[in-house]
Amino acid sequence: MAGITYEDFIDLSYEPADSELVCTFRIDPADGMDVEGAASRVASESSNGTWAALPTGEGFTDMGATAFDIDAEYGGNVGGSDPDSDAATVKVAYPAGLFEPGSMPQILSCIAGNIMGMKAVDTIRLTDCEWPEGLATSFSGPQFGSSVRREIFGVEDRPILATVPKPKVGLSTERHAEVGYEAWTGGVDLLKDDENLSDQDFNPFHDRLVESLAQRDRAADETGEPKSYLINVTAGTNEMLERVDQVAAEGCEYVMVDVITTGWAAVQTVRERCEELGLAIHAHRAMHAAFDRLPEHGVSMRVLAQISRLVGVDQLHTGTAGLGKLANEDTVGINAWLRGDLHGLRDVLPVASGGLHPGLVPDLLDATGTNVCVQAGGGIHGHPDGTHEGSKALRAAVDGYAEGRSIESKAEESPALRTAIEKWGTETPR
Repeated sequence: MAGITYEDFIDLSYEPADSELVCTFRIDPADGMDVEGAASRVASESSNGTWAALPTGEGFTDMGATAFDIDAEYGGNVGGSDPDSDAATVKVAYPAGLFEPGSMPQILSCIAGNIMGMKAVDTIRLTDCEWPEGLATSFSGPQFGSSVRREIFGVEDRPILATVPKPKVGLSTERHAEVGYEAWTGGVDLLKDDENLSDQDFNPFHDRLVESLAQRDRAADETGEPKSYLINVTAGTNEMLERVDQVAAEGCEYVMVDVITTGWAAVQTVRERCEELGLAIHAHRAMHAAFDRLPEHGVSMRVLAQISRLVGVDQLHTGTAGLGKLANEDTVGINAWLRGDLHGLRDVLPVASGGLHPGLVPDLLDATGTNVCVQAGGGIHGHPDGTHEGSKALRAAVDGYAEGRSIESKAEESPALRTAIEKWGTETPR
């Protein structure tokens, strides 16, 4: 009877079929294990193999993955890695039949499951995926994507702007809504909850929704501009659906979801309900660094962004191209992937956030382009003259960029922007 062994999972000359999912891993073999041995074990464990030779016979469909294209020259080039490391990149091709279409949990259980804890590798990182058409289009993808700028706000020549009330938790419902009004009338498009604000006693969900939308409407009437609110519906799946229904009933255009802490299956369920109700999804990536911060291990932000697009978010935090308070990452490359073609699925609007202030706007937009959402928290509310003036400063910086003017030139006609530059200059916070 034929059997399956590790040697069946590696073929260095393999040419993957168009229907196969191809994943790129960075692996550092354990002591006593060479790269090819480790690669074959990764392909085996993530598909249909195990440590023992397995007999096969009738009633067996081979769903084995194939490791190929090993680049052993990669090792010493990884940021933060040991220059003497034996690390290499390896591609693994997975047959389409291995996966349940439209089930992100099942796919991740294969390509980012047990392999992350295997003894055969000291470290392993899933760095990239090439999604075949059949698998990619089994997911809904975004409902709106970057078209939210035009469809909700009537904006095409500048980024849309968002802010989170600070302190991030502890504000009363009344004060939270007041901060929203101050920001909206200063020129910000979106008020946003922070990731850890949901339905606490000091600021209950439904009260916050109703009072904030009342201030939204007041600000829209006064400014003549559309305004909206990214309210955090994160909870258990059934509770999230109830909150999504409340958001739609009160006339809001968006929901916000902490997509990683909530779980991808829950996001897919929310995406279905949001399509029924015509709501856009703003994705907060809280907890992403638990997977992607260490360059040698885990799952890259690039892959997390790919998953987010497939399951259907419209906006996603992707970093600040090294200009904010968070660790540097490949913001520009991730943004390009989110905007690129994916078998006809809509794009995703990148959100730049984390330690931004008006003085950083020119460098940020040079790096990201204007088809983004720019979010500032402390860089608005920490303005010496308060939230309203801080919002005016950020809006002036962005408008000046769209007009092709230097920030210094724009500051000559905007006292709020001039004050912000005097306070923060163009320095990156830590």
